[in-house]
Amino acid sequence: MRRGRYGVPMQVYGAILPGAAAVAKLVPTAVADVQAERALSDKARHKLRVIQWYEEHGRNASLTCRHFSHSRSTFHTWLQRYRREGPQGLEDRSRRPHRVRKPTWSQELAQAVLHLREEHPRWGKDKLVVLLRREAWQVSTSMVGRIVRDLKERGLLWEPDLRDPWVVKRPPKRPYATRKPRDYVAKAPGDLVEVDTADIRFLPGEVYKHFTARDVVGRWDVLDVHHRATGQAAASFLDAILERMPFQVRAIQVDGGSEFKAEFEEDCQQRGILLFELPPRSPKLNGHVERAHRTHREEFYQMLDPPPRLAELRERLRAQETVYNTIRPHQALGQRTPLEFYQEWLATRTTERG
Repeated sequence: MRRGRYGVPMQVYGAILPGAAAVAKLVPTAVADVQAERALSDKARHKLRVIQWYEEHGRNASLTCRHFSHSRSTFHTWLQRYRREGPQGLEDRSRRPHRVRKPTWSQELAQAVLHLREEHPRWGKDKLVVLLRREAWQVSTSMVGRIVRDLKERGLLWEPDLRDPWVVKRPPKRPYATRKPRDYVAKAPGDLVEVDTADIRFLPGEVYKHFTARDVVGRWDVLDVHHRATGQAAASFLDAILERMPFQVRAIQVDGGSEFKAEFEEDCQQRGILLFELPPRSPKLNGHVERAHRTHREEFYQMLDPPPRLAELRERLRAQETVYNTIRPHQALGQRTPLEFYQEWLATRTTERG
């Protein structure tokens, strides 16, 4: 064991590497640089990365500017500020002019403008200047505008309530329907059924309302058609959904159409079915049933001669529903029919329970 001064034993833990002292001096600086970079804004960090790239590539300003698509003048401004002030010099600065135009109006004129504007809250500078000149004030339109802006900035002038009293207020919140929670995920058949309507026009002036319900997991469809999309028709379609889907329906998603309110909403609440309403102008959130509309339009309605009566059309549409659910292979289900998919899902569930 080595002995130190005065013969005191000294324990050596390891050899000291050459240059270790110099490296030790650089560590605090590097840590400080990292901490300073973290304190910068996103824009300042980008400027710092540009300068670092410039230092790492031979300090070629032209190459750096072409690489980051910045002008040379802008880059040199950043570089000078960085060399003079460090990373903090890369933060954005105020663009306020060094010399700002000072107010030239008197306090009496400002009070006159304030009084007129409070008396006529909806009048602008073009009308106020006319009234001021009638009171013998020598003032320009632009100065009146600057006075009004200054009064607002100082909190002495408040803007009027611009709500239009003629606009009909939005209807109150629906009693039962809600927005679908983000954490609600359909995993099993019946977890979410999308319902929507579409216009069917065979002849000019003749419009039918087509109803489609699609289960988003098993792609099981229920179809119906009516003369009009009323609340009573939608309630009747809800009965058809619960009767003709082979699984329990736990949630239904609809848009804000009036046919899905009143009776339809009350029936969902009484049956314990969750009802989700889409936000306005968002058909993409009902994408499964929108795609179903296209399928039945192309494969059924466009191939059909206009039937003479609604009852005959509904009978043929019911046959189309049977073909779709039990015969037609579905690409999203691995070329299985919705019935085959549901039977396999049911068998898997039974096996897991067993």
